[in-house]
Amino acid sequence: MTEKRDYYEVLGIGREASDAEIKSAYRRLALQHHPDRNQGDPAAEEAFKEASEAYSVLADAQKRAQYDRLGHNGVNTGGGFDPAAFTDFSDIFGEFFGLGDLFGAGGRRGRRGAQRGTDLRYDLEISFEQALRGCEPEIKFQRLATCQACHGKRTRGGVPPTPCATCGGRGQVRFQQGFFSVARTCGACAGAGVVIRDPCPLCQGQGRVQREIQRTIAVPAGVEEGMQLRLSGEGEAGASGGQPGDLYVLIHVREHEFFQRKGTELYCSIPISFPQAALGCDIQVPTPWGGEFASVPAGTTSGTELPPLRGKGAPRVNGRGRGDMHVFVHIEVPKKLTREQKALLQELDRLMPNQNVPHDAGLFEKVRDLFG
Repeated sequence: MTEKRDYYEVLGIGREASDAEIKSAYRRLALQHHPDRNQGDPAAEEAFKEASEAYSVLADAQKRAQYDRLGHNGVNTGGGFDPAAFTDFSDIFGEFFGLGDLFGAGGRRGRRGAQRGTDLRYDLEISFEQALRGCEPEIKFQRLATCQACHGKRTRGGVPPTPCATCGGRGQVRFQQGFFSVARTCGACAGAGVVIRDPCPLCQGQGRVQREIQRTIAVPAGVEEGMQLRLSGEGEAGASGGQPGDLYVLIHVREHEFFQRKGTELYCSIPISFPQAALGCDIQVPTPWGGEFASVPAGTTSGTELPPLRGKGAPRVNGRGRGDMHVFVHIEVPKKLTREQKALLQELDRLMPNQNVPHDAGLFEKVRDLFG
């Protein structure tokens, strides 16, 4: 009797190999020695069996541990391999040989039945104000809907379709391939299990028709650019009576000419005059929720942020309260002056102290030192 080779040697891997490396090694050997590629070659069939037996042991953590301790005596494979080890491996064979299920692992799937409908996307543009306050816009979109004439059964008048004679309505045909049984999608009915003899004239046997849908949706207050709303069941109808998909509404918010937004915080810039900045003043700040007063301290410089206006920002989506409003002041320099305004400014300039010295003498000294 020929002595069994080491399982790691069979797969061409080291004893420290990961699960992914074990699976990859077996995939390579299975594709190389598969009976469909080597018909009539007993050596290839034996190599396929040997690799499959090695994988059935090393892919199982418990069996692998026993094998590492005791060798072949630690595992009892019965001279073959365990089909249960291959329940997640149909992609190896289905992808390259067109075979659906091996070793009976996928037989439970049966014929191709109801399929869930496709999800859809709708891009909705709203104004800045609508995003803050919420809105209920009406949208129109196209989708595949269940045919009303046949109720999705694909036949004229919705009568029950004829079971496929080739597969007996199972959607699969089985045959013997070497030493195992293989299930393949039935070519006569494409896996549907039924044959449409007299298709519905409205949907032409598809069970679904294109239709324009009109819906009013509720956009909650506080939504932001890029958020999406999910409307369950508003996607395309499923095939063969399957559940419909969902509709995802992607929100786009138009920019505002005065307010900027970051999350729930709003930002704005208020213009003030030089006298207001020098003497201090109270200014009215517009917010989305009405006007508010803010105090500008005397001697305020351009770009200064005033104390935030609490609760005057954007609402929290699906939450309570609002963020804050952040107000910055910007000192505007007039571009045109009347004769009287010009005279007053010239008098002010004459009365200002240190009129020929830079405002920051320390900065002046630093610059002079740098440039010698």
